[in-house]
Amino acid sequence: MITVQGAEYIIQKEVRDYGDELVLLENATGRVLAEDITADRDIPPYDRVTMDGIAILYEAYAAGIRTFKIIGTQAAGEKAIEISNRTECVEIMTGASLPASTDTIVRYEDLEIEDGSATIFSNDIKHGQNIHYSGTDKLKNTLLAEAGRLITPALINTAASVGKGQLKVKRLPRVCILSSGNELVPVDQEPSPFEVRRSNNYAIASTLLQHRIQASMYHIPDDKELIHTALAKCLKENDVLILTGGVSMGKFDYLPQVFDELEITQLFHKVRQRPGKPFWFGTDIDQKLVFAFPGNPVSAFMCMHRYFVPWLNAGLGLEQPPIYAVLAEDYSFRPELTYFLQVKVESQSDGRLLATPHEGNGSGDFVNLLYADAFMELPETEVNFKKGEAYRIWPFNR
Repeated sequence: MITVQGAEYIIQKEVRDYGDELVLLENATGRVLAEDITADRDIPPYDRVTMDGIAILYEAYAAGIRTFKIIGTQAAGEKAIEISNRTECVEIMTGASLPASTDTIVRYEDLEIEDGSATIFSNDIKHGQNIHYSGTDKLKNTLLAEAGRLITPALINTAASVGKGQLKVKRLPRVCILSSGNELVPVDQEPSPFEVRRSNNYAIASTLLQHRIQASMYHIPDDKELIHTALAKCLKENDVLILTGGVSMGKFDYLPQVFDELEITQLFHKVRQRPGKPFWFGTDIDQKLVFAFPGNPVSAFMCMHRYFVPWLNAGLGLEQPPIYAVLAEDYSFRPELTYFLQVKVESQSDGRLLATPHEGNGSGDFVNLLYADAFMELPETEVNFKKGEAYRIWPFNR
């Protein structure tokens, strides 16, 4: 049996880069940028007016002139209107290009406009006010966003501003989810007293969707030949297989045998942890990966967030700094296994994250996951965990 750290090390050694692809800008949110984005021109590209009002030459105001003749009105996107002498002004709107013959914008709030003239009544006008000068944010050819960033709405905004209708992003792995077990029936079927509806596969698919992966899903009955056929097909068509159930020590747990027949090499089987002890991980001759999680819902859910998601992020080049929280109360756990304690997490005014144990009724109590926020990883080298001690958490409901 391997430790949690040993399992993590082996999985991270199998990180894959699946290359790049182009996607439309509107479909890029949540993906990982695979190219640098640079400014195609100065930002802003012109001296941009930031307030509705009038454009004047400041030296006129400094000389005591307060009333200016309006020679025209300039909207955003229109060619600049130039004044010919300092007693003139241009009525101008936010976003417009500053006329080269002016250098200061006076807000409507500081004006009275009557009979084609604007009179300034404020004594607090400053040279160059209310102007966003060309290139003050970024200059042409400046790096705006480097490859490897998660694409957020802010990044979409920047990409659109430099004319990127498509973005090169990291390609996601093709993933197939396979559940097994004769006791599992479709979600729209009424189960008998000794059956349950399938849920693990949907929870895993939902987690993958949060990372923009649209996975295929199959259910396999406890039949060795059918399992062999299904796995062979899925390995051919996908990069990663995620399985739930069939990897323990039961009479109908055929997966380890089928893995041998398909030449899928076991890299480890069983981890010193609770929940999720029977976790199996391996790779085939084509470097396809198999994550075979236990069938208990909480076990599969925890393994997905503790092992698969970090593996995926590493392959995409996303750095995910660890998150720690402090225990809100004393807690004890035996035996000597790494324990993933379900916790409610609250942010404190001093900046700490406070984790309150919120245990359910074992690895089959999937409903309890609704009321917890994260798994807190409690090391196997300890038994008693004290209030105020900090441990790593793996969020799943935030």
